[in-house]
Amino acid sequence: MKVSNSELELLDIIWENEPLRSGRLVTLAGEKLGWKKSTVYTVVKHLVDKNIIKNEDSVISALYRHDDVLNERSETLINRGFGGSLPMFLTAFLSKEKISKTEAEELKRLIDEYTEDK
Repeated sequence: MKVSNSELELLDIIWENEPLRSGRLVTLAGEKLGWKKSTVYTVVKHLVDKNIIKNEDSVISALYRHDDVLNERSETLINRGFGGSLPMFLTAFLSKEKISKTEAEELKRLIDEYTEDK
């Protein structure tokens, strides 16, 4: 599932408020994103066509969880931008920005938790 940045922005509103009527989505997208009604309905159509959301009787809800979509986007970024190498991605990220001791400890914990036992 490939989700554009604009689709992700609309999905964020849907996840925060689902299920919601399409008119309410138009209002929220106008307030939060400055979008017009036609833009909202165009993006909704794309998301429906991709089977990422459903629109039944003008009630919109997501078919995928927030984490599922973000995981897919992260995987695509690492595969396309860093040849599938998580260490290359982390090196690029960490070379630009320092992390706190707490964040470093959390990363170490996650690595330990998800390391394959051979």
